[in-house]
Formats: sequence, C-alpha cells, structure tokens
Amino acid sequence: MKSVILLLALVCSSFTAFSQGIVRGKITNPINNQPVAFANVLVIGTELGAISNENGIYEITNVPTGLYNLRASFVGFKSKTVFEVRVTLARPVQLDFELEEDASELSEVVVSSEFSRSEETPLSVKKLNASEIERYPGGNRDISRVIQALPGVASTPSFRNDILIRGGAPNENKFYIDEIEVPVINHFATQGSSGGPVGILNVNLIKSMDLVAGGFAANRMNALSSFFEIQLKEGRRDKMATQLTVGASELTISNEGPIGGKTTYLLSARRSYLQGLFKLIGLPFLPTFNDFQLKTTTKINDKTELTFIGVGAIDKFVLNEDVPDDETEEERDDRLYLLGVLPVQNQWNYTTGLRLKRFRENGFWTFVLSRNMLNNRSVKYAGNDESSEQNLLFNYTSQESENKFRAENSIFGNGYTVKYGGNYEYSRYYIRNFDRSILATEGETVVEKSTSFFNSYGAFVSGSKYFIGERLLVTGGIRMDGSDFGKSAQNPFNQISPRVSASYQLKSNLYLTANAGIYYQKPAYTVLGYREMGELINQANDVRFIRNDQLIAGIELQSPEKNRRFTVEAFYKHYSNYPSSIRNGISLANLGADFGVIGNEPVESNSKGRAYGLEFLAQQRLFNNFYGIASFTLVRSEFTNPNTTGYIASSWDNRVIMSLTAGKRFGNNWELGARWRYVGGTPYTPYDYDESSLISNWDLRNQPILDFDQINAIRLNSFHQLDLRLDKKYYFNKWNLNWYVDIQNAYNFKAQQPPSLIPVRDLEGNILVDPSDPSRYLLRYLDNPAGTILPTVGIIVEF
Repeated sequence: MKSVILLLALVCSSFTAFSQGIVRGKITNPINNQPVAFANVLVIGTELGAISNENGIYEITNVPTGLYNLRASFVGFKSKTVFEVRVTLARPVQLDFELEEDASELSEVVVSSEFSRSEETPLSVKKLNASEIERYPGGNRDISRVIQALPGVASTPSFRNDILIRGGAPNENKFYIDEIEVPVINHFATQGSSGGPVGILNVNLIKSMDLVAGGFAANRMNALSSFFEIQLKEGRRDKMATQLTVGASELTISNEGPIGGKTTYLLSARRSYLQGLFKLIGLPFLPTFNDFQLKTTTKINDKTELTFIGVGAIDKFVLNEDVPDDETEEERDDRLYLLGVLPVQNQWNYTTGLRLKRFRENGFWTFVLSRNMLNNRSVKYAGNDESSEQNLLFNYTSQESENKFRAENSIFGNGYTVKYGGNYEYSRYYIRNFDRSILATEGETVVEKSTSFFNSYGAFVSGSKYFIGERLLVTGGIRMDGSDFGKSAQNPFNQISPRVSASYQLKSNLYLTANAGIYYQKPAYTVLGYREMGELINQANDVRFIRNDQLIAGIELQSPEKNRRFTVEAFYKHYSNYPSSIRNGISLANLGADFGVIGNEPVESNSKGRAYGLEFLAQQRLFNNFYGIASFTLVRSEFTNPNTTGYIASSWDNRVIMSLTAGKRFGNNWELGARWRYVGGTPYTPYDYDESSLISNWDLRNQPILDFDQINAIRLNSFHQLDLRLDKKYYFNKWNLNWYVDIQNAYNFKAQQPPSLIPVRDLEGNILVDPSDPSRYLLRYLDNPAGTILPTVGIIVEF
C-alpha cells in the first residue's frame, strides 16, 4: 500500500515539475485590426519567447506550468505587458495582444498597458485583471466586492454590495460589458439604486475591468460617480473547454469554444443553494438566485467583427417561519420583527446587446444595439397571513425596460484622435402599486397602475492631441443630452457637458494630471414614472437631470520594471438639481439605500450637494511572487435639505476609507492572500419613538417611523475587517484542480448598525400595549450588529 501511495505522489509531482504548457495567440493593431507581423513575445523572467508570423500569430511551447507575466513589443508600437497568465496542461493558453502605434521619442521607457492611461481618460482609472479578481481575499469571486480594494470605494458591513465611490450614491455608477451597458449587476437589486447582496457576473469569463472614477470620456453618459468598463474573454478558437466551480452557496458551470470557423462563444450558468444554508442556521429569510451569461464573437471578415452578449438573473426571496431550537426571548423578538417587515420578493432582469465594429485604415465605426429589462415584485401581508386581503400591507410590481442604440466613429491620426457619435433610447416604465400606508384625500388606500414611455437622445464630439514632444496630452470633449421626462430636460442645450483633461509627463515615469467637467444623469425611473391620480407628478414638477461639476488633480508615478504604480488624486464634486422628497423635505441622497425601492414618491429638483477628498493608491502587480494593493481615502459627502439650512452629512459620508491587500505565491502552487479594510461610520436618522409606538401607525406599517427632525444626526462607529484566502492548484495532463478556503471577517468583528425599534411581546408572541397609554404599543430598542466570521470552501475544476 505504501508503495502505491509513493508511486501516485511521484506521478502527481511529475505532472507539476516536468510537464510543459503552450501559450499562443494573435497580435493586432486595435486601430485597423491589422495583424502585427514579426512582433516579439517574451515570457518575462525566462528565456522563452516567440515571434509572430505575417498573420500576427505566435506560439510559445515548452512553458512550465505556473503563473507568468508576458510582454509583446515591436518597433513603432507601444509595448504591452499582460500580468499573471496561468499556464496549465489542460489546454493551451489563448492570449491575444493589441499593440498601439507609438509616435513617442521616449523609447527608453517600456510602458505597461496595464498601468498606462488611455487618451480619453488619462486619470482616475484603476485596473484589475482576471487573476486579481478571481483570487481576491473576502471577495468570494464577486466583482462588486473585489473593487472595494480600490481608492475612493467605500463598502458596508451589511449583507449588501452597495458601491459608493468618492462620496456618491450607489445609483451614480454605470456598468459596461464589452461597450454594452448592463444596468443591473447584483442579485436582489434595490430599484432606483444599484446595490444587492450578490453579484451577477461570473468572474471566470472576465478578462479585465477598469474603474473610471473621474475624467469621463465624452462618449459615456448618464453617470455621476463612475463607469465600470468590463471586458470579457473571447471564447477559445481551438476546442471546447469547461470549468466547474462548487462553492459553499452556489454551483457554477461555464463552457467555451468555437462555432464553425468564424465564431466563438462563452457560456455560464449558476444556481445557488444559499437558502439551504440560511435555513440551517435559522435565518428568517431564504434567498435563491440564478444567473446566466453568454458571449459570442463573430469575425465576419478581417474588417468586421460582431459581438453578442446576454446577461440575466432570476431571484426569489421567501420567509422562513420555522422556529429555531433554543431560541432566546431577544432572538425571538428580533426574528418576529424581521418576519413582520421583510416582504416576499421576486425579481428578474436581463440585458442583451449587439456590438458591430467596422475597421478601416485610420479607425473604426462602432454600432451598439441593446435591450434590458428589470421586473421587481414585493408583497407583504400583516402577520404573513395571506388568507385575507384585509391583511395586505402592500403589493408592488414594476418593470423597467430600455431599448438603446449608439453609433460612434473613431479617427486616429499622427498624434491625435477624434471621435464623434450619437445615441437614442426608448424606455418603458410600468408600475402597479397597492400601499395601505399612503392615503388619498378621500381617506381611501391608493392603488396606482400606470405605464410611462420616455425618449432620450444625445450626441458628442471629442478629441485628443499630443504636444511638446509627446509629453503633454490634452483631451477635450462636449456632449448634449435630452429626454422628454420633463420640460427643461427636453431641451439638450440645458444639458451641455463640456469636459477637458490634461496629462504632462515630467519624467519618463512621472505624470501630472488634471480634469474639469460637467456631467448629467437622469433620475431613477421610480422618480420619473411616479403618478398620482393618473398624472405624472414629477413631470409636472419639472424634475431635471441631476448635474455634477467635477475638478480633479493628481500625480502618478510608474515603475514598469518592478510592476508598480503610485497615484495621489484630489477631487471635488458639486451636485445640483438633486431630487428631494416633497413629503418630508429630505434629499434622496440623505435617505440611504436598503432592500426595496428608492424614489417612488413626489420629488422636486431642489437639493444641492458636494463631495471632496484625497485618495492614495499603491499597486504592486505580480513581482517575485508577491502582489498587493494599498489604498487610502479621505472624503466628505454633504447635501442640503429643502426644509433645513446648510449642508449636512449625506448617507454616504464615510470620511475615512482604507484597504490593504497583499498576497504571496509559494512553491508547489500554494498561494496565500489577505485583505484588511477600515471604513468610517456613516450617519443615520433615528426612529421617532412617539410616532412609531402609536397603535394606529404600527398596525398600518408594521415598522417604525423615522424622525426626520434628526436627519442623519447620529453617526455609527467605524468598522474594520480581515479577510483571508488560501489557494492550492494542481495541474494534470487533461484537467486542472483548484481548491480554496476563503474566510471573511476572520477575527469576527461586530460592526455597529442602527438599532432596531421592535415591539415587546408576550410568551405567545402578541404585541403588548403600553399600560400607561392604551393608544400605544410597548416598543424597545434592540442592538443590530452586523458581521460574523464566514468561512467558504470552494473547488474549481477545469477540463
């Protein structure tokens, strides 16, 4: 028996130590899609390499299994480095390079495209590659969590993926996959916002991601805080390949390969079994989610490429009314309170899109046609008793659908670039809302059912030019946007968005950068489509595009030879025309976000805001088997309320954000990573005990009422968390195996959350009446800490 075990160990070690892999791909010029012949491709740190043939094809053989950085270069082109390419025995690595023409005389510098800025956005761009996204400690392979390592990005200790960037709200971000906008990237998304507990995108399919937090290009519209430019991999051109991922809460399968000689595909599907885990530990809610992704790429000819993507999710959220064993009185009251306020929720969404690129000698046309839809339904009965319609508290159903078309022309000359284009969008918003807590003037419960249609349109022109021997890059652009959701918004001259950026190269690796711009964003459909008695109330109120004026300045130091980058940026954002609630006189920026719906009420565009701060980034790509990211941000976010004077802290005012991420690769394909984050506490609005305790109010809503006289008057304590991840990989002849252990909140820190105000109950669970006032219930405050140690074990099989 011992000899058999020894033999197996020797066989497995021989796979790792002596087997060789292959790296192959194509090198092209992204301007005209022409192949770059006779380019050099080098496996950095080895003597391995290859030269591309006349068709731009290269192949490197006899590469030992492991993780490598590869660089492609050719005279007259900017060198490009791709970091952390994993070479295995299961299949050859498909790695394509796009080399941009270089007119610069600074040929002594080898520039890594992973760190270099594009001409359109020379600052405020942060990049993550596929390996960084997959192995991120505490990320659980969720891109919405991974980006929390970057500067200016705040996170929350709660069970949500709200993305808060530079003091902005979650709905101020836009997401593009292969240049196609995808509005929803989280399961159980909050309508009117962008958060949710679990990301939709499968990281197995992602090639890279850029976070653009400022200096937005003129061809991007309808966002105030950031754009996420996500690029998916291209499906394999040689043969089919499959990846299976089994985690603690989900099962994911992805497949890729060729279809004929001109088309490749990527396909992914995921099914959660999170509801089983939640039921096992006795939580009162049971979520189930499913998602899918599809990408096809068709090379119609050498000058024409067609890309299709499909992304979608189906989510269900039901209640668990089973009573856990050994439940304490406090746990019982908390469980009953949650069961009393949490709705039963069903949600689904999808995005489909086509992108056609038509190349020519000096540029290309890009045409994008897409459709997306979100369906959101929430139902709540008093006591969760569905036997009588008299118990119905609310029944909310709404749909958002958008049909979009965009055309852009990109022209590249000697040291300059010009782009222009236009877009059109036709959208539909449907709502059917029964809410017992909102009363009409006659005293009857409001039931609103309506459908609204909106047309939006825009155009842009932009250009960039190098000066002073290629040291100074100046980029400028202007766009105009209009929509028929309001009288002022219809006129695109009311939404003129000029923007200008500059980057000056002080030394070969040191840059000064600056940007000034004006940006506009439409309010959420929950605002635009809100009706009372059949009338579009907010259209009558002339709700406007939200405006944001931004100023950014920074400095960047690159160290390409050691794969390092350092940046420091200061930013200032001024908001105007921000929606505020007519009912309570509160800016929507001061209301926060939670599961449910944001903005389904009458508003006016009369709130102002500002966010400003300083952020620092130090990024180390893989070098000597070490990698890391350190980010530090100081930020203030403040808004006005129409019923008060002066600025107050918004719901996104974290003040201090810090994230330290590092990892080390060891021998025999072991890898250990850790992340520690610190986030300042946000302000919140306390409950009004007197109003909440009234029996008439509680029976109507089944939850407490906020005290808007103390809007964001109390601040939570800061929270911090340590996440750890251990990976082990095995490379076999026809397949790969990777198992990992991911531990979130390793030292079990309990983050402070706003306390819950819940009713006091007797042994049978009935709410007690205040003996001193028969018109009131007895209520009590209950601490509501967030955070628990959460270990996850996962297995990834590739074949």
